[in-house]
Amino acid sequence: MLENQHLDKKSLQALTKSNPDWKEIAKDCISFANATGGKLLFGIEDQEILPPASQIVPPNLIVDFLKKIQGITLNVGLVPQILKADNGGEYLEVLVSRNASSIASTTDGKYYIRIGDNCRPLVGDDIQRLMQDKGGYVWEMQHHAKITKLDLDAKKLQQFITDIKASDRVTDFVKEKSEDELLQYYLFMDKEGITNLGVLWLGKPEHRARLLYAPTIQFIKYDEQEKKINKLVWDDYSQNPKELIQDVWSKVLDFRENVELPDGLFRKSIYNYDEVVIRELLANALVHRPYGTRGDIFINLYPDRLEVHNPGTFPLGVTSTNILHQSAQRNPQLAKVFYDLKLMEKEGSGYDKIYEALLSSAKPLPEPVEEADRIVVTIRKRIINPDVINFMDKVNSELQLKTKELITLGLIAQHNSLSAIELAKILGLESDDKAKDWLGRLQEFGLIESKGKTKGVSYYISPKVLKELNFTGITTLKKIESHRLRELLREDLSIYKSSTIGEIHKRIGSEIPKRSVKSQLDYLVAEGVIQKEGSKKGRKYIIV
Repeated sequence: MLENQHLDKKSLQALTKSNPDWKEIAKDCISFANATGGKLLFGIEDQEILPPASQIVPPNLIVDFLKKIQGITLNVGLVPQILKADNGGEYLEVLVSRNASSIASTTDGKYYIRIGDNCRPLVGDDIQRLMQDKGGYVWEMQHHAKITKLDLDAKKLQQFITDIKASDRVTDFVKEKSEDELLQYYLFMDKEGITNLGVLWLGKPEHRARLLYAPTIQFIKYDEQEKKINKLVWDDYSQNPKELIQDVWSKVLDFRENVELPDGLFRKSIYNYDEVVIRELLANALVHRPYGTRGDIFINLYPDRLEVHNPGTFPLGVTSTNILHQSAQRNPQLAKVFYDLKLMEKEGSGYDKIYEALLSSAKPLPEPVEEADRIVVTIRKRIINPDVINFMDKVNSELQLKTKELITLGLIAQHNSLSAIELAKILGLESDDKAKDWLGRLQEFGLIESKGKTKGVSYYISPKVLKELNFTGITTLKKIESHRLRELLREDLSIYKSSTIGEIHKRIGSEIPKRSVKSQLDYLVAEGVIQKEGSKKGRKYIIV
């Protein structure tokens, strides 16, 4: 039970001490309300699962809590209750409701939001973007026209019921519901009629066409001169999101193009664009788009890359650097339908699956970019190193690695060696310490080894594993030993004389970490082999 996007734990003393910091507690409540809702547990320490066995929560604490927090916050829904843990200790649980239609704040006009396990203040354009994101939930529940259950597409309704009952992500309790109960459970229908969400999934074309704005998709293929040579359009509103994804994959035959690589006595086919990648990108485009914004989804295929353009910007808190592990649901009910039908992952954006598929095929990572009115994700076709493909296949078939482990192993295999800092930067982690979570059991299995300490630690594929799997990798100087690097530096300066560290680094190999070059230059200076002249950016090194 670790702290995350939906959970925060605090000591009971935060409420019972003589002068509680109510403003700090209010900030946590506001952050949850402006995000996806959450839970505050008072009485369980950060690293603990249970409260102290003898802990008792004062009965009047609930009244005091509500009185204080409601007095200094606006638009925050709270449900506090005293619970008893398995060990007999008591703690206070506070459920904070997601505010779907307005923005929570302090009474003096301060705004916050929960991102990961942190509370972040909102300023300037953040507030406007948050309001736009909240419109997604409102859109899902709106009734665009007086459409009843009798107006729905009978085939789509029956297929939805069949899919739900066949899904292993849906509990038996839900599967046993009647047809009307299922429609209400997924918020496709309420007492006033069919919702926008219901029309999107179960409506007829004429109903879906009236939505603001039902998704339309365009596939455009370009040649080497970037001239259009083929175009497919899905704009007749006849299909729901699930059908759109399947139809795009089925009709764009270019996705089936592949290259054959040797695999022992056999040959292995590697698709230019993996089905998992295509489906996840389309699911993201359909689930996370703002449905109050007009704009088509564009799939642009170039000779060397694929671009998916989705209208709208990133949800608040999500960026191109943290997209791998930061979740934000702009349309939460639609996301629930996608998750229950196994069309996407509920938490996050499915980018872990995209990373895994691309790295297993030895391809570059996706490149998501936020433009003024759209998100553009670029997938490169090229294979960086074919040997990585067989290497990843053999390792995973023997050890059944977890997704995080596969991603980390694939990154290290592609780069031959990565420092903890480099790994954290690629994964979009807040600190290099968190890279250890992504390493998982890789060192325990003997797949990777490390050298260096603390911030200087770097990871590389075990030479023993490389030999056993006949993995050649890429020739690089990234792992050059310290004594060899010093000799390389001495030889370089004996030839080129006075040089800056940038000039030296470029000549001997830019793949060598610059901090390693600096460290060994300092070593040579201390030994009297070379000396330095000047200071800061103008500093130069020369042979003594």
